[in-house]
Amino acid sequence: MNNYWKYAGKKALWYFITLIVALLLNFILPRLIPGNPVDALVANSLAGITDASTIARIRNAYLVEFGLDKPMWQQFFIYVGKLFKGDMGISFSQYPRSVSDILAGALPWTLRLQIPAILVGWFLGNVLGAITGYRKKVWDKVIFPVFLFIAAIPVFGLGIVLVYYFANILGWFPGRLGYAFDMYPNWSNPAFILSMLNHYRLPFLTMVLVAIGGQSLGMREMSIYELNADYVKYSRLMGVKDKKIVWYVFRNAMLPQITGLALSLGTMIGGNVVAEIVFSYPGIGTTLLNGISLQDFPLISGCTLIISITVLIANFLVDLLLGVIDPRIRMNQSEEEG
Repeated sequence: MNNYWKYAGKKALWYFITLIVALLLNFILPRLIPGNPVDALVANSLAGITDASTIARIRNAYLVEFGLDKPMWQQFFIYVGKLFKGDMGISFSQYPRSVSDILAGALPWTLRLQIPAILVGWFLGNVLGAITGYRKKVWDKVIFPVFLFIAAIPVFGLGIVLVYYFANILGWFPGRLGYAFDMYPNWSNPAFILSMLNHYRLPFLTMVLVAIGGQSLGMREMSIYELNADYVKYSRLMGVKDKKIVWYVFRNAMLPQITGLALSLGTMIGGNVVAEIVFSYPGIGTTLLNGISLQDFPLISGCTLIISITVLIANFLVDLLLGVIDPRIRMNQSEEEG
């Protein structure tokens, strides 16, 4: 047990260092984009005003308010200090709205789309992979290759194809947005909920199809490996019923899949960012794209920070889980220290 805690502490230290680096990159990289977003903000707010001194005074006021009048290193420490208070700054493009408020509105949309898609894709993919590995025949020669081909297509590529065919050609689904453009989000309004569900179907279907292919491949390979293991051959020689053998086979094959599910859930916020952009879905992906196109430094940093933190937490938890499941990891830790 002591070895495990040493392993967990070492992992925690490395992930903390990675978080510091991620914070630094999340702050610096958006500010390397050419141009000055304050100039665009001033131009929009002072349309029709030609007095140079007024424009300069208001521009300087914006620079002071956003902290852009200070050196970069000083801006970074102010940024980190505000993060500890839960303040991600004020959005340039949606001034005076705070970045935290914008992300609080976008994040639930991403979670509502990603969590059901990941869970459904994981379940169906594992069922397909298990049947393919055990039954073979038409499952392995026809159905499995179809889903494997779909999984090989990037999710944004599949999204574009489905939008073109099912939305533009057939008109079965709406091809963009999270609800009708003439509606305002109101969860007490049945019409809004129906509109949201209608717009939900195509991005959900896209992500489930891609997830099925990837999950079924892993489950199929693990099932075939377990079915050819020595304990299966020995059990059959001993006359153990096939149903019982299959239960143990698929239970053992599921262990890596459960780890993969934990990782998928942890990385879901950043995992399908581009897919959300394809559908103009009002989640983190579309918010990040808007921030980049409008040079909104605080908004870009806020989006990438959430993505970075969720990915790091997911990987850390998976590492801890593997340390519990696989004792060889703890043994390796002891050997490295010895």
